[in-house]
Amino acid sequence: MYQDLIYTEKEISWLSFNERVLQEAADKRNPLIERMRFLGIYSNNLEEFYKIRFSDVKRRILINEERGTASNSRKLLKKIESKVAQMDREFDFLYNELLFEMARNQIFLINERQISSNQQIWLRQFFRQQLRQYITPILITQEIDLVEFLKDDNTYLAVEIIQNNNIQYALLEIPAGKQPRFIHLPPDTSKKRKSMILLDNILRYCLDEIFKCFFDYKALNAYAMKMTRDAEYDLTTEMESSMLELMSSSLKQRLNAEPVRFVYQSNMPDEMVELLKKKLGLCNDDSVIAGGRYHNFKDFMKFPNKGNKNLLNKPLIRLRHRRFDDLRNGFDVIREKDVLLYYPYYTFEHTIELLRQASFDPKVLTIKINIYRVAKDSRIIGSMIHAAHNGKKVTVVVELQARFDEEANIHWAKHLTEAGVHVIFSAPGLKIHAKLFMISRLEQNKIIRYVHIGTGNFNEKTALLYTDYSLLTANQTITNEVRRVFNFIENPYRPVTFENLMVSPQNMRAKLTQLINREINNAKAGNIAFISLKINNLDDKELINHLYNASNIGVKIRILIRGMCSLVPGIVNFSENIQVTSIIDRFLEHDRVYVFSNNGNEDVFISSADLMTRNIDFRIEVAVKLVDQQLKQRVLDILELQFNDTVKARYIDKNLTNRYVPRGNKRKIQSQLAIYNYLRLLEHPDILKLNK
Repeated sequence: MYQDLIYTEKEISWLSFNERVLQEAADKRNPLIERMRFLGIYSNNLEEFYKIRFSDVKRRILINEERGTASNSRKLLKKIESKVAQMDREFDFLYNELLFEMARNQIFLINERQISSNQQIWLRQFFRQQLRQYITPILITQEIDLVEFLKDDNTYLAVEIIQNNNIQYALLEIPAGKQPRFIHLPPDTSKKRKSMILLDNILRYCLDEIFKCFFDYKALNAYAMKMTRDAEYDLTTEMESSMLELMSSSLKQRLNAEPVRFVYQSNMPDEMVELLKKKLGLCNDDSVIAGGRYHNFKDFMKFPNKGNKNLLNKPLIRLRHRRFDDLRNGFDVIREKDVLLYYPYYTFEHTIELLRQASFDPKVLTIKINIYRVAKDSRIIGSMIHAAHNGKKVTVVVELQARFDEEANIHWAKHLTEAGVHVIFSAPGLKIHAKLFMISRLEQNKIIRYVHIGTGNFNEKTALLYTDYSLLTANQTITNEVRRVFNFIENPYRPVTFENLMVSPQNMRAKLTQLINREINNAKAGNIAFISLKINNLDDKELINHLYNASNIGVKIRILIRGMCSLVPGIVNFSENIQVTSIIDRFLEHDRVYVFSNNGNEDVFISSADLMTRNIDFRIEVAVKLVDQQLKQRVLDILELQFNDTVKARYIDKNLTNRYVPRGNKRKIQSQLAIYNYLRLLEHPDILKLNK
C-alpha cells in the first residue's frame, strides 16, 4: 500500500541535500564571498555525485539489462538528469546575480574581452613568465586515446584550429594546480576597483602565443569542457599481492576508468562535440550536458576576498578547554575526568598536543591509532614517527580504501614503515572508519590506558570546518573494550564480543535494534519514549523499518540529518511521529549522535557510523555511550539548540521541498553560533558576570 512512499531513492535525496547547499548561495543573510564559496561547494559535491552515485546507477542498469529488469534504474536516471538540469539552471542564475553583487562592492571577475590595454600587456607577460611552461597542447588525432590522457579533476579548453581547407582540434589543460585559478589584475582606472580573471580566460586571450609557432591558421576558437570518471574500482584479490600493491594497482585502474559525464560549452560546434563524445567512448546512459563558459567551479570554494572584511563570516576564536591549561599534562587531565571536545568550536590542538606529549613521555609504552583521512602536513603522523624514534611501540592502522585519499594514505604507510612504525591495513572489503587511538602508560607499576573515541577524522584541516566530537577517557571499562577493538582490527575473523561499545559489523545493528525496541516497549507501557538522532546519512532499510514501527506505536522520533535520507517522514498513520530536519551553515555538520529516552534516563552515544548499510555491515565503526552525566547533558543541550534552529534548519518532507523551519513566535536561534556561545560560557563563566 505504501510501497511508493516508504523510501526515497538515496540518489534523489542526495541531490536534495546539494540543493540545500545551493540555498546557502542564494541566502542574502550570508556574506557575499561566503555565498560565492557555497557555489564551489555545490559544484564539488555534484562532481563527487557523478563519480560515485551516478556511476553506481549506470552500473545497475548494465547489470539489470542482463536480467531484463533495467526499467526502474532507467527511470531513476531520468529523474537524476531532470533534477540536475533544474539545479544547474538555478546555479547559473545565482552565479550571474553574485557577479553583479560583487561589482557593487567594486570586485570584478572579468573575461579576456573586458581587460584594458595596460592589463593586456601585463597578461602577456604573466603568461610568458608564469603560465607558458605548464601548457602543452594535446592534439586530437585518430590514434590518440583521450580517456587515457585526460585527468578527471581538471578542466580543459577544446581548441578549434581553422586552416584553409582543414580543421584541427587540440585540448589545453587549465593548470589550476600550478597557479591559482583566480589571478588578480593590476588596477586600471580606480584603485578601489579590484579586478580578477580566471586562468581559463588568460589561456583564451593567449591562444595565439600557444599555437603560432607551429600552426598556420585563419582562426582559433576555444570552448570549455570537463570529463568525470567512474570513481569505483575492483580490487584485485591475488593472495600473493600485498594490500599496498593492490591499492596502487586499483588507483591506476581509476585513472583509466570510464567517463560517465561530459560537460561542454553550449556553443561548441556540433562536429567537435561528436568527436569528443566518440573519443571518450560515451554512451546513451552517460550524462552529456551543454553548460556555460566555465567548469570546475569547485575552485570557487577558495574564492578570494579582496573587498571588505564584512564580505566574509566573522571568524570565531577556537575555544581552549580550561582543564588542559590548569593541569601538568594531558594525561593528568584525562585521568582526573573524562573530556569531551566539540570541533570546530574547540581547538584541535588539545588532541595534537596529547599525541605529541605521548611521543616523548618516558612513561608511555605503546601508541595505537587508526587513520582514515589526515591533513596534507599531518602533525599527528609526525608524532607517531617521533614516538617510534623514541623507542615507543607504535602501531598505525592505515585505511587504504578511504575513497579519494588512497594515494595519500599509501604515501603515509610507506613513510611510517620506513620510520619503524608497525603499519597494518584493513582486510579488503572491510573499511576501518572508527576514530580511535589508545596510549598505554606505565604508572606506579600498572599499565593505564588512555583512549580517544570520536566522530571525525584525525585531520587538522577538517577540524576547522566539520562539527565532530572527541571523547578522551581513561575509564577502564571503555579502554579495555577499545583494546579489544584494536585486536579485532588486527584479527577481524576471530570471535570477539563487546558489552559497552557498539562496534560494527559485530554488534551495532543488533544493539540499535534492541534500543529501538526498548523505546517501543516503553511507548506500549505508557512510559516516556523518544529517539533523537543526528547523522549524516540514513539509507539502511532494516533500521528505517524499525523506526517506522516505533513511530506507529507512538515513539516520538527526531532526526537531524545533513545528507541523504531514504526515510520518508510525516506520512499519516505511518511515519507521522517522525520529524526530520537538516542544517546547512558555515560549518559542515558531521558528528553522529544517537539518543534513546530509556524512560527518562537517556542513553547518549557518539559514533563514527551513519545509519547506512555499508557502515553497519561492511565497516569497522565504533559508538560509545557517554557515562559522565555532565558530558551527557552537554550533548543533550547542544542537540536541543540544533533541533530548535530557526535560521538554518530545513524540513525534510516527502516532496523534498527543503522549506525553512518557520520561526513563528520563537526567538531567533542560529544553532552554530548559539553552540559557540554556550561552550564559551562553559569555559569562561566570567563572561556572564561581565555581561551583567
